Amino acid sequence: MSAPVAIAASLREVGFAYGAVKVLAGLDFDVRKGELLACVGPSGCGKSTLLAILGGHLAPTQGELERAGASRTIYQDGGLYPWLTVAENVALGVPRGTPAAERARKVEDWLTTSRLSEFRGYHPHQLSGGMRQRVELGRALVAETDLLLLDEPFSALDYQTRVRMRRELVTTLAARPRTVVLVTHDIEEAVQLADRVVVLGARPASVRRVLDLPPGRRPRGPADPGVAAAEETLLEELGLT
Repeated sequence: MSAPVAIAASLREVGFAYGAVKVLAGLDFDVRKGELLACVGPSGCGKSTLLAILGGHLAPTQGELERAGASRTIYQDGGLYPWLTVAENVALGVPRGTPAAERARKVEDWLTTSRLSEFRGYHPHQLSGGMRQRVELGRALVAETDLLLLDEPFSALDYQTRVRMRRELVTTLAARPRTVVLVTHDIEEAVQLADRVVVLGARPASVRRVLDLPPGRRPRGPADPGVAAAEETLLEELGLT
């Protein structure tokens, strides 16, 4: 008999509306502890609203959300303070009340994990787009929250940098595992990174399908088993074939 799956968040018939405008309707799925769950769907269907609900920034107007632990969100437009250095930006993620010596240790630890130690004194404008995203990721992860929410974090980057950032994310999560929910328009990205993919329909969005992806290395390569079939399935679900 297999052990029960630990759940990081549970949505039961969750809906959300801005006044008379219904955005989400009847979302019903679990986020498993330790998994990377990707969420795809048409533009404007409410994926970012879903992340805001998972992060506790919005309350469902219908249904129930249960969530274990704290969360942190990384947005596509970033959130670094331009007047602070790399180290100072990362330090903002350390919980308030942490003793100074422990705070400094945590920052140095994450600078090393993110391979940013030599850039600790740089300011955001002195960094490439990919490096700024690594700082953002480090700041989110140094908080050691249970649930990491990623809202199109790599969409503004060029293709080569996006590929590198996918590898950075996988490497970082291997070193410090946690539960991740990734919202993306990029089907390739979802299939390369996720354990499962939730496909949302048009607004008001409901779950069209939850697709399990084959186990193995991450990020998956185009020739890895099941990758091409998974991409084709997602494209069909989104009406793109």
